[in-house]
Amino acid sequence: MSSIRAATEGDLNALEALENRCFSGDKLSRRSFKSLIKPGAHSVSVILVNDHIAGYSIVLFRTGTSLARLYSIALDPDFRGRGLAQALLADAEHQARTRHCLFVRLEVRNDNPAAIALYKKLDYHVFDDIDDYYEDGCTALRFEKRLHPETSPIVGKAPAYYRQTTEFSCGPAALMMAMANINTDYAMTRREELQLWREATTIFMTTGHGGCSPHGLALSALRRGFGVNLYINRSGTPFIDSVRSTEKREVIELVHQDFTEQLSHFPANIEINPLGPNQFREILERHDNVLALISTWALNRNRAPHWVYVSKTDEHFVYISDPDTNDSRWQSETDFMHVPISIEAFTAMASFGRNRLRCLIAIHPASTE
Repeated sequence: MSSIRAATEGDLNALEALENRCFSGDKLSRRSFKSLIKPGAHSVSVILVNDHIAGYSIVLFRTGTSLARLYSIALDPDFRGRGLAQALLADAEHQARTRHCLFVRLEVRNDNPAAIALYKKLDYHVFDDIDDYYEDGCTALRFEKRLHPETSPIVGKAPAYYRQTTEFSCGPAALMMAMANINTDYAMTRREELQLWREATTIFMTTGHGGCSPHGLALSALRRGFGVNLYINRSGTPFIDSVRSTEKREVIELVHQDFTEQLSHFPANIEINPLGPNQFREILERHDNVLALISTWALNRNRAPHWVYVSKTDEHFVYISDPDTNDSRWQSETDFMHVPISIEAFTAMASFGRNRLRCLIAIHPASTE
């Protein structure tokens, strides 16, 4: 008989021994197990056979989203062939459901046919692969499973993804993802990322480097031959409300005036829209590639303006690709690419500042509108 329970610190010796027995590389350390056993956005379960720990599973949860990820699963070779791995997977899915997650993702070596066969048997579907993912250079396959049949279909292929390389270039990274998913010949490079930031930055923010304004990002897309619809809930200069320095305010105002004047020479559609829940849903459903301004509070408890790329919207979910992957040491790009968030939750997080600035930038081939 087997049973599954939450791991405790008393299991550390057994977990460490099991890890060494199951893996030759990419191994979790004792310190890592100790951190993951503590309360947080993760769970560690062990499966016991006659009071012997025969395997474990680790599930990570992305705060503010409907996504869980099976971070690691291991089973003692002496206990394989008994259905224990399937039991661990069922428990991992249960852990995800208790955290109100509707999707589970995982990564597996492409040279592990037994694991791949098990995942496919349990309705996991490949949506992406990544070369040179493991220490030995092996490719990883990315799988996804929806936990409720009424939720949206599995993504067939992951959208092009780009991780921002600076703390201030989320806007350029999100814009590059949108343009690359429209035009597959468009190259997402760090040089282009920084060029876009130089074109679209407000120069100043409250602290640190300037962020990218919606008007600056729209202008950058137009210069590259894309069409743009800019929806914003108020006129005036974005991001200026929390800037106290008179000198900085004057510079930000001047930059905004210049962006506005340059936009007048392009066929961009700029609409002042209240962007309430109904308008938000309608715009997201109408456009396939959207940049959205959000506050990161719901994702990582930081109050900062942040741009994300919205690659798909359906009846229940918005799917975002977040270029900032610095939330956690345990997370990978899988946790930031095409992430499902309920439309209600996303609408709540998609505003910034005391005056709740809301902004959506739809990017499309210039010839479509």
